[in-house]
Amino acid sequence: MNIKNITAKDILLKKVREALLEKTANPFPAFEPSALYPAEEEEMDFVFARELTAVGGEFVYCEDELSLIEQLIALTEERKLKHIYAWEKGIQNILGRYGFPLRISEDEFEQADAGITSCEVLIARNGSVMISSGNASGRRLSAYAPVHIVIAKASQMVMDLKDALAFVERRYQGHIPSLLSTITGPSRTADIEKELVMGAHGPKSLYVFLLEDRF
Repeated sequence: MNIKNITAKDILLKKVREALLEKTANPFPAFEPSALYPAEEEEMDFVFARELTAVGGEFVYCEDELSLIEQLIALTEERKLKHIYAWEKGIQNILGRYGFPLRISEDEFEQADAGITSCEVLIARNGSVMISSGNASGRRLSAYAPVHIVIAKASQMVMDLKDALAFVERRYQGHIPSLLSTITGPSRTADIEKELVMGAHGPKSLYVFLLEDRF
């Protein structure tokens, strides 16, 4: 190569190659990595409930399906919810057994008061709900209605995001859905004059109903 044609980029790349070839001793041989977060003393359920509540969500524990239905009915009466949509067969089957009023098609979806979905995983560390494009609810049902209700099983609870990703990978055997998203509390923004506005880009309310399935 003509030395006149050597650019600053060529010089930099040469130095990087030389640095990679040169072996250097570890300057911190006694270094021991520490955990990113302190260990939690409480059970994951309590951690999740605490963190979800802290970001404005609502946590409801259900010991069985009957408890789930009773508390869903109480919520719909309290919030005066009339147009409640659920597009997943699993949720339709559970709620349908008890005659819970649901809309299972997309007819008049613009009138939706609430959307009921499942989720992939609950992440206790930050009170987040992980959803994906892998179920019938997609992204629209969890984002459009002013009230988002999540029905999750206790066995779907993990502590951290890395655990959630591993959980999803095991479930789909490596064929992870094209969209994974985490929801942390109701939709909010402070983009306009730094004033907090709820529901600007999605639901104003998030409820997580945890259905016990571990015992």
